[in-house]
Amino acid sequence: MSDVVLIAIEVVEECGRFNREMGSIEEKIDLESDEEIPFSTSQGTRKVHSFDFETSHIGSHAALSTSWIFKKMRTAPLRSVYIVLIKAKINMLLPFGPLAIFLHYLTGKHGWVFFFSLLGITPLAERLGFATEQLAFYTGATVGGLLNATFGNATEMIISMYALKHGMIRVVQQSLLGSILSNMLLVLGCAFFTGGIKNHTKVQEFNKAAALVNSGLLLMAVMGLMFPAVLHFTHTEVHFGKSELALSRFSSCIMLVAYASYLFFQLKSQPNLYSPIDEDTEKIEEDSDEDIPELTQWEAISWLAILTLWVSVLSGYLVDAIEGASESLNMPVAFISVILLPIVGNAAEHASAIMFAIKNKLDITIGVAIGSSTQIAMFVIPFCVVVGWIMGQPMDLNFQLFETATLFIAVLVVAFMLQEGTSNYFKGLMLILCYLIVAASFFVHVDPTKDND
Repeated sequence: MSDVVLIAIEVVEECGRFNREMGSIEEKIDLESDEEIPFSTSQGTRKVHSFDFETSHIGSHAALSTSWIFKKMRTAPLRSVYIVLIKAKINMLLPFGPLAIFLHYLTGKHGWVFFFSLLGITPLAERLGFATEQLAFYTGATVGGLLNATFGNATEMIISMYALKHGMIRVVQQSLLGSILSNMLLVLGCAFFTGGIKNHTKVQEFNKAAALVNSGLLLMAVMGLMFPAVLHFTHTEVHFGKSELALSRFSSCIMLVAYASYLFFQLKSQPNLYSPIDEDTEKIEEDSDEDIPELTQWEAISWLAILTLWVSVLSGYLVDAIEGASESLNMPVAFISVILLPIVGNAAEHASAIMFAIKNKLDITIGVAIGSSTQIAMFVIPFCVVVGWIMGQPMDLNFQLFETATLFIAVLVVAFMLQEGTSNYFKGLMLILCYLIVAASFFVHVDPTKDND
């Protein structure tokens, strides 16, 4: 009996000690927050009901946290779908992709299939750029810029692979040439123009050294494209039809080595050369506060895979309808390949470059526009030559004299625009007008030969 009494006394003492500790904890909570517990009116009653309150409080928090986790697990995919496929206004064009596929099998009218395929690919290209930008939050600025340029050119690469598989070598050459011209003249021009108007009270500056390195690579790409064309049209080949192809393949391997060296130079050797110019600390802090990722890393990777797959499906129907669309729409294949296809493929670069120029981040704008042109000229085009070599397709660097001369003049114009390290809306307007001249030229241009088509 005495043991029972001692045990009861110990239990009472432990309960008292526990109540005192819980009371002190509640007093600290009351001092830190001015909230009152609804069912307690005095200190004494608060201590009496402290144990009941804490157990109910802990239980309610556990229930809330559990329900929040399950709710988060249920709503995360829906939220991701909303952000990628519904939130942006350009997603209104997404239904045109399935419509183009239905028209391909129901009507067979190539003009409509081509038109709706263009409309369907446009938002996919822009969403590819968005997913890449989201992934760049987790990879860093330099790697993010490289990813942006790479996946920004994913549409052109997929279209080129389909066209190359079907032996449409001229379509491949002209679409890649058009992508370079579109990025250098139209995308950069629109970015300079809108950025200059938005920030008309100050001079917009960018890293001149990085821009000149890209200009030098573009001139090297022009040299690689020019020699096979000159060799062909001067009829100075040792083996007619073979020396030109062999030179193209050798030059492509050299250009791939040069681009790999450029990446090593940019990412490892001298990354400080590509650092943005000094800005005010307050401005950087404001921008960092504004830029918050909307997708997680794995969500961005998943959407990149899904969007790339859907672009590849639509690209097949788009390539199949090019020649029929040229006849039904009464447009040259050169105009469709050089002007229309790149505008769709460069939708992501176009939107990103303009957005960054408005925010006075011209270094990123130059990286998106000129960096994308450099990647196409020094990587995508030589890569297509090597892939054509593997496929048995005679893909070469002879882009014909008209296209090669156009590229050479465009690179010179852009190099002169970038040499000062500043931009304004007038420079942007000149680049846009130059692109209009190029578009009009290809509208009246017809290939001298159709053998490769």
